[in-house]
Amino acid sequence: MRLDGKNIIVTGAGSGIGKAIALMCASYGADVSTADLNTEALKVTSAELEKLGSKCVAVTTDVTNFESVTAMVKQTQDTLGEIDALVNCVGWDIIEPFWKNLVEYWDKVIDINYKSVVYCSRAVLDGMMEKKAGKIINIASDAGRGGSSGETVYAGAKGGVIAFTKSLAREVARYNILVNCICPGPTNTPLYQGQPEKMRQALEKAIPLKRVAEPEEVAGAAVFFASDLASFITGQIISVSGGLTLYG
Repeated sequence: MRLDGKNIIVTGAGSGIGKAIALMCASYGADVSTADLNTEALKVTSAELEKLGSKCVAVTTDVTNFESVTAMVKQTQDTLGEIDALVNCVGWDIIEPFWKNLVEYWDKVIDINYKSVVYCSRAVLDGMMEKKAGKIINIASDAGRGGSSGETVYAGAKGGVIAFTKSLAREVARYNILVNCICPGPTNTPLYQGQPEKMRQALEKAIPLKRVAEPEEVAGAAVFFASDLASFITGQIISVSGGLTLYG
């Protein structure tokens, strides 16, 4: 399983799962465009990518702004060439009861977790449709499949990503563009580490494998979807959650 000659955009590549995906894609031979709002974090990721021998471009991007997204895509195309795969990995949340949420919080959660997927996907589609090839890999959450107490609007946004994935997969199949979705469970990211210890212990106890995922374990699924091994898979949702959510 190699990604040699592939140009891949990874959003949210400054840290956590996005960074792990960018690094793993590079380790399998891809050239990578990293997009994140945190410029300093992107510099760190870029340095690690270069050590792996990857040609890379780091673009400070506000994925909740369509103009910023289209500029990032154009810069990627100008630097690396046509885009073979997009990984939509930006995500954000605060855990609290729904009735305590502020309207501003709802808007931010929906913009970051759902609208960013819409914007980035649309921005790469013209090039993929023209060459009749491409892959879009969306990082949702198991919260979007089964709900999650204290994350109601986040779960709704991630559920939207799941439905968006399936619908877009149907629309663009005629262009040989494959669209799939990964739903991580609790994962050892900076956002997770910021949660109260009692909550982290409860989550780890609830997971059949008795631990949370490492970002690299989610990255493995993304690399698979980006590879030629997944050439006949589209519209699919895969959980990487240690068995936390077991669906028949």
